[in-house]
Amino acid sequence: INAATGAIDRKVTDFATVTSRFESTVGKVVELTAAAATELQATAEGMERIAVGTSATASTVSAAADKSTKDIGSLSRTTQDAFNTVAADLANIHASIVKLEEAQKRPAASGKGGHGEVVAGPGEYVIKAGDTFAKIGRAHGGFSGTEVAAVNPDVNPSKLKVGQKIKLPQKK
Repeated sequence: INAATGAIDRKVTDFATVTSRFESTVGKVVELTAAAATELQATAEGMERIAVGTSATASTVSAAADKSTKDIGSLSRTTQDAFNTVAADLANIHASIVKLEEAQKRPAASGKGGHGEVVAGPGEYVIKAGDTFAKIGRAHGGFSGTEVAAVNPDVNPSKLKVGQKIKLPQKK
């Protein structure tokens, strides 16, 4: 009986040891699982914050894209309007140039109301296209534009006409 009681006591002790180890192992598994669950919860919350931020950023980018589309459309219309205006101005300028070229090809009227080429007498000069008082003065005695203007007080130097007769300064 003593031997049987001793064997039962050892079995009870062994069972208690196994049970204690099992509880300890299960406790560690529970602790690890709880820690992992806590980490997963924190990760999920972080991902949620990132998702909310990403959504807000996407909304901002979408609004900026919409505004850019409208601005580009407005710029396109404004550019087309400017292009049309410049094209019309160029057409007007071209027409004016053609008229000037045609007028330049026609013989200049004489100073006496007749038709024909104007002839410069002594001390005179007949204006040609592109002439200025300074250019004329340099070419005819090395005079300044001011000196040419001084001997032509009734002539506006900014409104010279091809075929117009002017006086030249005399050398001193």
